[in-house]
Amino acid sequence: MSQRSGSADLPLHGGRVPPWLADRMTRLGGVMCEAIVHHYGREELLRRLGHPFWFQAFGAVMGMDWHSSGITTSVLGALKRGLAPRAKELGLHVCGGRGKHSRKTPEELVALGDRLGFDGPGLAATSRLVAKVDTAAVQDGFDLYLHGFIVSDDGHWVVVQQGMNGDVGQARRYHWLSEGLTSFVEAPHAGIEGEAGGDIVNLTDLRAAASRSAQIDLLESLGPGRIAKELAAISRSAQPPEPIVQMTLPHLSLPAHHDVRPADVVLPRLQANLAAAAERGPKDFTQLLQIPGVGARTVRALALVAEVLHGAPCRFTDPARFAFAHGGKDRHPFPVPTKVYDHTIKVLKSAVANAKLGREEELGALRRLDAESRRIERFADPAPFEKVVAEERARSAEFGGRSVFGWEPQPGLTPNQSPLRREALLAPRRSPVS
Repeated sequence: MSQRSGSADLPLHGGRVPPWLADRMTRLGGVMCEAIVHHYGREELLRRLGHPFWFQAFGAVMGMDWHSSGITTSVLGALKRGLAPRAKELGLHVCGGRGKHSRKTPEELVALGDRLGFDGPGLAATSRLVAKVDTAAVQDGFDLYLHGFIVSDDGHWVVVQQGMNGDVGQARRYHWLSEGLTSFVEAPHAGIEGEAGGDIVNLTDLRAAASRSAQIDLLESLGPGRIAKELAAISRSAQPPEPIVQMTLPHLSLPAHHDVRPADVVLPRLQANLAAAAERGPKDFTQLLQIPGVGARTVRALALVAEVLHGAPCRFTDPARFAFAHGGKDRHPFPVPTKVYDHTIKVLKSAVANAKLGREEELGALRRLDAESRRIERFADPAPFEKVVAEERARSAEFGGRSVFGWEPQPGLTPNQSPLRREALLAPRRSPVS
């Protein structure tokens, strides 16, 4: 029986992912998934996508707003684009999406089943049922607007779907995993993210089995009309119910504030990431550091990427920390360092390509980088948080800093005078990516 892995609050954010970031998220997300499949297999990638904490950190390391509901849409979109060219090799396919794309999920699954030989109609029915459970059986005030279905060639799958509650400005993300699933109506979720919003009707809870059975009996014995009359009578005379003790689950509370604050980060872990990059970088990335433009800052980003590739679930309770790899599109904790981002993608692509040929040195170096972070963490002092952020912002133009507000100006220049800004104005225009 699959179990819930936790929950989290996701503030609703509007806006669109700019094309320059969407393109990089597609490339980074695709190659990171490729590395995970190479190391651990595609079933492990599905497990991770079914883990709410890891999913949030994955989006943060790709430069999205570290705490917002937009991570769900943008990550699924990036994976749909990034895994499509690798689908035959990896045996993974992303169906569905937001709005009208979510409604096309069943037909996408049927088409895939016809081509690959798994039960497409059965998975299409699963897709509809999963959505129905999270709208009818779990009545928590959130209306579904996004449904992503990731399926492997052998029919294993993970579903990530999200609902919104406009009245409270919150989103809730639901994770389903086929591994170990024996019932769609009895504790099926791998995890549910979202803020507690008062009383919730959750007929998928293990303790609701008697209620589900009683509802069927009532329908058969009384009929809908009689049930409505009885319910009205009960409502008029009802006393306040006794409080119900709920089972506790790991809970990630993502605040509404945009800026990343020291309290949002496990500071010894951040310090360990920085220290590991400084210590292991010169040993394991000697050739890399000799490439013009690639330096210590890229290795710092790789240390956080390495943790997303190899870290244990307990290390993703502070997704804000992973925004220190490539910043955030809204300048929190700092603008996206596009040069660093591009070098990260280049290093990972090289590492994965060499690993396919049996040369594991580069991927092995990333693994050692993660191991060093965990080793140092036991002795690390809290990172000088404000100093790290201030240094990153001061060097933002040097790193190709960019956000939804434009390029970061070089010291003494306005944004419109920045050479990077002028370069962007002269570049060919691309169609927007949502």
